Amino acid sequence: MSEVILTAREMGIGAMKNVWSQYRVWFVTAMILAILFLTDTPQAIESTGFTINALIGTAPFLLLSIAVAAYAMASGADNLIARAFTGSPLTMIVFAAALGGLSPFCSCGVIPLIAALLAMGVPLSGVMAFWLASPVIDPSMFVLTSGLLGLEFAVAKTLAAIGLGLFGGYVTYLLARGGYFSDPLRPGIGNGGCGASSVRKPGPVVWRFWSEAPRRERFIREGASTALFLVKWLSLAFLLESLMLAYIPAEWIASALGGDGIAPILTATFVGVPAYLNGYAALPLVSGLVEQGMAPGAGLAFLVAGGVTSLPAAIAVFALVKRPVFALYIVLALTGSLTSGLLFQMWLS
Repeated sequence: MSEVILTAREMGIGAMKNVWSQYRVWFVTAMILAILFLTDTPQAIESTGFTINALIGTAPFLLLSIAVAAYAMASGADNLIARAFTGSPLTMIVFAAALGGLSPFCSCGVIPLIAALLAMGVPLSGVMAFWLASPVIDPSMFVLTSGLLGLEFAVAKTLAAIGLGLFGGYVTYLLARGGYFSDPLRPGIGNGGCGASSVRKPGPVVWRFWSEAPRRERFIREGASTALFLVKWLSLAFLLESLMLAYIPAEWIASALGGDGIAPILTATFVGVPAYLNGYAALPLVSGLVEQGMAPGAGLAFLVAGGVTSLPAAIAVFALVKRPVFALYIVLALTGSLTSGLLFQMWLS
């Protein structure tokens, strides 16, 4: 009897964790609004209107980004990633960095994918190139970045992702040639996961996916999932942006992160690590910061550094590879992010 009670209790805890993981963003958004209505009702009404209007204004880019992500999954275009990890290591780094910036993999798929690649004996240099570039940009994020920060910023972010992948890949290659990182994975790490199957058993790409019923169903399923994911994160992000615009004086932002030189970009690079929420949620926040005086180069450094070294991503990397590889990952990410911000600011100047 006690075993039955214990099992039921474990099932209940598991169900509660599952509900929390699915609805925590909505819960946080609702709590913020509830506190606002209790403490500052006019601002609560203004923030609600701001969020709704921002979502409506972003809708064309949002719909396009959803369609791009769903099409990639339904057509099997994600299988193209397997072809990047063949051939010579130097060529592999180039293709891995490029595909890292184009891959539509979700956060649940990238970590198992990396484990699969390393377990299969793929050189760490190629894997590092993909690993660094992948969190920074993808097709749907490119569309949203264009809508919120402009096409110029989106192109710069894409070049930063690919450049970061190339930089990290070639540095890792040189270190590996010197005898370092011969066994990067922690003991007991396997190669399972939702993203790994496309590497182990790459399937065909069907560009006209609508001719097959299962692929049409996957398009609808992936589209709905992506839409829910984007709307919930963007809702929270736009709400936070409205509060930032209301309560943080513009002169504070301009003094800390505005102007020329390395100081604001260096600050944004390191602030991006703990302050980063999500690749999509960060875009409206950076847009609001730039409007208040943040240097565009600092904004780019924040997005790149936060995407690669955010706390959830860093914890996943730490759990997957040995400490020297993790340390290399962090150093490459921060160095590349700082360099990207400086180059972008110099180009704008």
